[in-house]
Amino acid sequence: MHQIRYFLAVCETLNFTRAAESCNVSQPSLTRAIKGLEDELGGPLFRRERNNTHLTGLGEMMRPHLTQVLIETDAAKERAKSFARLDDVELKLGMMCTIGPRRFVPFLQAFRERHPKVRLIVQDGSNTMLQDRLVQGELDVAVYGQPEEIDERFHARRLYDERFVIGVGPGHSFDKLNAVRVRDLHDQAYVNRLQCEFFGHAGRIFREHGGKPRIVFRSDRDDWVQSMAMAGLGFTFIPEFAVTMPGLRVRPLIEPEIVRSIQVVTVRGRPHVPAVGAFVREILAFAWMNASA
Repeated sequence: MHQIRYFLAVCETLNFTRAAESCNVSQPSLTRAIKGLEDELGGPLFRRERNNTHLTGLGEMMRPHLTQVLIETDAAKERAKSFARLDDVELKLGMMCTIGPRRFVPFLQAFRERHPKVRLIVQDGSNTMLQDRLVQGELDVAVYGQPEEIDERFHARRLYDERFVIGVGPGHSFDKLNAVRVRDLHDQAYVNRLQCEFFGHAGRIFREHGGKPRIVFRSDRDDWVQSMAMAGLGFTFIPEFAVTMPGLRVRPLIEPEIVRSIQVVTVRGRPHVPAVGAFVREILAFAWMNASA
């Protein structure tokens, strides 16, 4: 790049001495740099005839190309500086589809206020889908939870715990209870969430405690599931902060209680862009207990 800058300076001045002064280098250093560029390009770029320095045919041909190289390089440096300052940066965030928006929006608002030039692209999916996208580099960071330990390929840090609750429509027998025991679920009509990462885990707990329900409706859309429960088709088993349906009656599930941990996850050992570091710092420092309240 120094060679290109020196070459273009001589193009402007047509004088090696003045070009060296404008570049703040000695004339021998500038001359050596241009000689190196000539060796690389395969021929002389200037003819020096007493007081008549001018471009050769090769020099004329190379001038627009090298000018463009310098412009693109300067632009790349500015983009890199902006990237480091978190200016106009894109961050791809994976969010488990069962995480309710009302729980997470306050954090996203706070992050946006502190880093207004970071553009968040939120993609949802199951916990397994998010893990695959992280490995493939399609996501920078993800937020999810699962009953089993998260794979050692990933660096996971806990954000908060969330209870599972029972949701029913007005008039359901559970509406009269303060809490629902697992054994109370036995033979009850069940509106099942297909995207529930705890479905297999919870099913084992239900069977172990004598609470095997009857699945009457299944959907991968939580709004449909909650609407069907609200309409009286049966109960739904749902994370407490994923409830979005106004009027849905929500009761704690007990004996036993089922809880999931929501974690922020990155790929272990992978170098990350500054925006990822800023996001992880902010999400770990966020007052999740206050958000719960």
